[in-house]
Amino acid sequence: MSELDAAGIDDPSLRASYERCKKLNAEHGKTYYLATLLLPPAKRPYVHALYGFARYADEIVDDLGSTLSDQEKADWLGRWGDQVLADIDRGHSTDPIGRALVDTVRTWDIPTAHFDAFLHSMRMDLTVTEYATYDDLFEYVYGSAAVIGLQMVPILEPSSPDAYPRAQDLGVAFQLANFIRDVGEDLERGRVYLPMTELAEFGVTREVLERRIATPDVKAALAAQVIRVRELEERSRPGIAMLSPDSQPCIDAARVLYCGIVDEVERIDYEVFDRRATVPLRRRVAVAGPAWIRARRARRRGARPAA
Repeated sequence: MSELDAAGIDDPSLRASYERCKKLNAEHGKTYYLATLLLPPAKRPYVHALYGFARYADEIVDDLGSTLSDQEKADWLGRWGDQVLADIDRGHSTDPIGRALVDTVRTWDIPTAHFDAFLHSMRMDLTVTEYATYDDLFEYVYGSAAVIGLQMVPILEPSSPDAYPRAQDLGVAFQLANFIRDVGEDLERGRVYLPMTELAEFGVTREVLERRIATPDVKAALAAQVIRVRELEERSRPGIAMLSPDSQPCIDAARVLYCGIVDEVERIDYEVFDRRATVPLRRRVAVAGPAWIRARRARRRGARPAA
């Protein structure tokens, strides 16, 4: 049985939309997609839809091959985003991505405000090039990452509302880990996603970062940001136990793999300008294998008829 069949999604146009979102997930979100496979098949299409929405909006803003000006990108994002939000309100969409998203939002009663916040952060990428403080950065990170966790929670079927703030912590940890790894790539886009006042405590300015040399000061500044990622990860962990048993292996594997990015940053001694810190395939397999076994056992227990 396919994932769409398991989820009871029969409409051909709706199935096509979900398949398009799944393709985006498989092509661009390798680790995210791997973790999604640990969910019960009936839940996977909805996660693909959330990813498809986020990825499509992000591509409008950050496609380095685009010849559009920032204003043209802002106009495109505004038109597309406003239409999708309107479609959510009316409960139907003809957009190739929006169709699956609207169905997901209605199926799991996900607040529209989360998608509005995400689009706000994408618009910030077109005008904001750095953030003075962590509080300033958090405005961006809330919309670009925290709300992704919040969108996911209903699909993961929490046993307590306390799962929501923990999911927010995990989403932020994922994003900050990416920012640490991708300092050089983000500079190519004209942006710095690390709090400048905190970098300044180590004598690191934007001009220093622009040199793309991992000096001892730069390494110390990045190490301080790694501490924050690990603190957020630790705060998030109790929330995983609040999710449905068949959802826990997926999120726990994602936690280990995404937050493991900072382990790899440390392993390459913070040489983030010359090397990309990636979680090795052997590590991904070592995490995904046992998680798959746990997920399968959880699904079997959930499928057992009551005595």
